[in-house]
Amino acid sequence: MTGETPGASARRTSIHQVSDGKVARKKDQIAVEEPLEIRIGLADAAGAPAANLSVTMRTPGDDYALAAGFLFAEGVIRAGGDIARMTYCTGKGPGRRPQEFNSLQVDLRAGLAVEPRSLLRHFFVSASCGVCGKAAIEALRVRGFPPLPPGLPVVTAATVQGLPERLRAGQGVFEKTGGLHAAALFDAEGALLRLAEDVGRHNAVDKLVGAEVLAGRSLLHDRVLFVSGRTSFEIVQKALAAGVPILGGVGAPSSLAIGLAEEFGATLLGFVKSDRFNVYAGVGRVRLT
Repeated sequence: MTGETPGASARRTSIHQVSDGKVARKKDQIAVEEPLEIRIGLADAAGAPAANLSVTMRTPGDDYALAAGFLFAEGVIRAGGDIARMTYCTGKGPGRRPQEFNSLQVDLRAGLAVEPRSLLRHFFVSASCGVCGKAAIEALRVRGFPPLPPGLPVVTAATVQGLPERLRAGQGVFEKTGGLHAAALFDAEGALLRLAEDVGRHNAVDKLVGAEVLAGRSLLHDRVLFVSGRTSFEIVQKALAAGVPILGGVGAPSSLAIGLAEEFGATLLGFVKSDRFNVYAGVGRVRLT
């Protein structure tokens, strides 16, 4: 396939960096996270509308390979020759550039026996071609989240820097296997309240929040959520749904995670270590010095 034009995979943002008790304003490179809508059609079905097959979060780049791998894994295609062509949709939405490179149409070869509409896996539903990060956030704005308490709770820099060690100390299964992610809830003083482990960070967060919901606590306004890896759009979304005002991880947040935290007033931390961390959004809840 030729003609692929990927979007940017990284961009710069301003952060507050806390290191050895000192605070500095710096620029940081963050990985871009955007949804890719995969639409599927048939090369011999002229004029027939394409079906929205899936929306997956990804870092822009190698989108053709991503789509082909997804279709192969799902059994839609058996070889590269089953794809007649792949093209980015050029539909223009309100306030968006004509080409967002976030919606890809895959036309399958003539005669291939497949019913695309039986394979639908909707995460975000877009009525137009060209879903983008703004559209994903808008979908969540329409859905609504419980409002977060402004400026509360407040955590100290020392509390933040102690989270990785406390998280690691609570990972019983990781100690045996070395192969699991973890998510944990802390109070504003850094006391570990609940921890869950799973091969996926998203699953660990679901387990954590689900346990709280089953215990009758569906609003976690006085909690801090911390994960063992990076903080993605989905993790911020899950935290907001549970009313968690402060979240972070030992790794980097994505661009879309930062945008979502800013949109809904959450505090987002990244690269948290024993001597430093970055604040990407909601700095008012962190006592930096």
